[in-house]
Amino acid sequence: MELHTIGIDLGKTVFHLVGLDLRGEVVVRKKLSRKQLLHYTANLHVGLIGMEACGGAHFLGRALREQGHEVRLMPAQYVKPYVKTNKSDFIDAEAIAEAVARPSMRFVPIKTDDQLDMQSLHRVRERWVMRRTAIVNQIRGLLLERGITLRKGRKYVDAALPGILEDAAAKLSGALRILLAQLKLELDQMAVRIDEADAVLNQTARESAACQRLLAIPGIGPVTSTALIAAIGTGAAFHKGREFAAWMGIVPREHSTGGKQKLLGISKRGNTYLRTLFIHGARAVLQQRAKQTSGLRAWLAQLTARTHPNVAVVALANKLARIAWAVLAKNEVYRPLMLIGPAAA
Repeated sequence: MELHTIGIDLGKTVFHLVGLDLRGEVVVRKKLSRKQLLHYTANLHVGLIGMEACGGAHFLGRALREQGHEVRLMPAQYVKPYVKTNKSDFIDAEAIAEAVARPSMRFVPIKTDDQLDMQSLHRVRERWVMRRTAIVNQIRGLLLERGITLRKGRKYVDAALPGILEDAAAKLSGALRILLAQLKLELDQMAVRIDEADAVLNQTARESAACQRLLAIPGIGPVTSTALIAAIGTGAAFHKGREFAAWMGIVPREHSTGGKQKLLGISKRGNTYLRTLFIHGARAVLQQRAKQTSGLRAWLAQLTARTHPNVAVVALANKLARIAWAVLAKNEVYRPLMLIGPAAA
């Protein structure tokens, strides 16, 4: 029996495997545990193994590659069109086996342990930042109920809260003072954890040659550079910067028909966290455009003169993302565009 492709539908403890021959007919159907799956594939000869990119896929992909198999991961939304009938685990595995052999299929690179470690740090840090923001908003809400208003922003809460707790004229009850003190303690703990995570990211950025090249690009700092490398590695999965920008969701959606092109708002697909970082970085560059190089400054002047500032921010994020991909994929340093002559003044 010769297997051409195998599709594996992943689960937490149970995996469903379907094998297809050269004619695309199902010749193997198996339900296996994780240990049984690796034992089964250890002595198996197969042309290609496909899985959906989901939780645990990168670990299993590396384990199968160590056995000598060619493994490819695919986005789940690209597999769905190959499901022919009602959903079941074996039907999903058959669809995966069929989709992985398609020449036009797009694949997800299997992440290394270093990439997964860095991605994990970013995910935990993101949750801590969200938790810190929630605590700040809760403190402002509790004080508002007692007639005390604070401006938006963590720094205003940090500056005003100690004085409010010590102010006897504020007429706060003892129970509320204790509660606010506990919230302040939790806020301080979140700040320490975030600072420790930032220190690790800064250290990683200093030690990585790829991060150092990315840091030369306006709007990209240690957080964005490390998040980018954790997400796409060297960027080899994309053929050009436009593909990377489309994957990140900062290009217009298109709904064209009848030969008439219709562009909508940005697609917001792909990595939401990475897209947010690039947009925040672009916003910072736009606010400090007077400090940028002459070429970028002239481009921003033309852009902001004809469009809304928010649209300009997204357009700049698109430009920065494509530059970042080029720096990673081509292994080159960032060369800013400079104007020559009176226009540069």
